[in-house]
Amino acid sequence: MSLLELRDVAGGYGPVRVLHDIDLSVEEGQVAVVLGANGAGKTTTLRAISGLLDVVSGDIRFAGTSLVGRPPEAIARLGIAHVPQGRGTFADLTVEDNLRIGAINRRDRDVERDLRHWLEVFPRLGERRDQEAGSMSGGEQQMLALARAMMARPKLLLLDEPSLGLAPLVTRELFDRLAELNREEGLTILVVEQNANLALEIGHWGYVLETGRIAVQGPAAELHDDDAVRKAYLGF
Repeated sequence: MSLLELRDVAGGYGPVRVLHDIDLSVEEGQVAVVLGANGAGKTTTLRAISGLLDVVSGDIRFAGTSLVGRPPEAIARLGIAHVPQGRGTFADLTVEDNLRIGAINRRDRDVERDLRHWLEVFPRLGERRDQEAGSMSGGEQQMLALARAMMARPKLLLLDEPSLGLAPLVTRELFDRLAELNREEGLTILVVEQNANLALEIGHWGYVLETGRIAVQGPAAELHDDDAVRKAYLGF
């Protein structure tokens, strides 16, 4: 069952059209991967889903509800958490305060329990609970951004270039954690990533964007092993 569906979506920034008739779906409980070169429209696709830019035509539906025309805060309340490129942590706030901001729209009584849970899942965050986020390494800040998103109890997690600026070992650890979240928490994930090799390893379905259009799509494992696709689009 598709949790997220984009149908004939076109959009961009002012008069500049970036996306052209995008058809994309994310099945509930799966990891979908969007790949492509810089400028292909990957980040723009996530911003369209999150309501951060206007959709010119087409429709975006989440759990059967159209997102087109809804403000970002309303889309977030539906259960979509967006971890942007650059992480977006609050540098002057502590790890704990950053995590609490992730739960700002919640009104249930389980926030404290979830806070303890994610500090245990990410032990380095637990060790740095009272440390300012801006004083941590890039990898630790990426883990914090991920944990903060999970504090919202999302149904869908959007990740924009999570490996950007990270060392290879840290990147591997991050993708291992994403695979665990999908496998153990049942989290549905849509990840935009230039590290095609790692992303396809944890993904179920992959899309390759080229100049704002879907050039190739298919099961992630097949894209990973297809020499022609790898040479033409993925660079590994």
